[in-house]
Amino acid sequence: MPRLTMFAPALALAMALPFAVAASDKDDETAAWIAEQFPELSPENVRPSPIPGIYEILIGERVAYVTADAKYMFQGDIYDLGTEENLTEQRRADARLDAIDAVGETSMIVFEPDGPTQHTITVFTDIDCGYCRKLHREIADYNEQGFRVRYLFFPRSGPNTESWAKADNVWCADDRNDALTRAKRGEKIDSEDCGTTPVDQHYRLGGSFGIRGTPAIVTDNGVLVPGYLPADELKQRLENGEI
Repeated sequence: MPRLTMFAPALALAMALPFAVAASDKDDETAAWIAEQFPELSPENVRPSPIPGIYEILIGERVAYVTADAKYMFQGDIYDLGTEENLTEQRRADARLDAIDAVGETSMIVFEPDGPTQHTITVFTDIDCGYCRKLHREIADYNEQGFRVRYLFFPRSGPNTESWAKADNVWCADDRNDALTRAKRGEKIDSEDCGTTPVDQHYRLGGSFGIRGTPAIVTDNGVLVPGYLPADELKQRLENGEI
């Protein structure tokens, strides 16, 4: 029998909702109709939820639920009580990976391991962040542990600030990997203006993920890990299924 204590709020929700709205036999048609009611949604971002009569909507990484008549909307996590899996968090994880894939690695700074890649992590970083610098000082450890590290910029101070300008300068450098390493050591990077950089795109993506601090690590299964973790601990937690 599954443990119910930690799932009490979700259990109450799951018991109440099926009686609130009659289940539809035309889920695809209903989902398409719901999408039409919300101009910011595309049809592929609406689908039936595990609860009959309730539909899931996805905006970026944010998941919400709406009734079949599009009259009521709510947020919260849905759990499968049989498997104890948080189905909503899995959808968030999938959405994070899709959004990162849409950015593309040509818009990232990637540090490759010498040997086989065991995990690919995506790190939102601020050049002036102390723990971001600590993580980067240990980049060789991450690579030795089989981590392929992909950097996205997230200058916490926002646009038109010194940290943002540093990120732009790193991106415009001839050798971005070397420039990022030197910038995180506190060196000044002088680069010629190379036009539009991906810093704004990275920053907006991080904001859509709810990131406020750095470093923020997205694992290869889409889990968002706030803050710094040493390479060996991150690897152990991944392989133990803790994250």
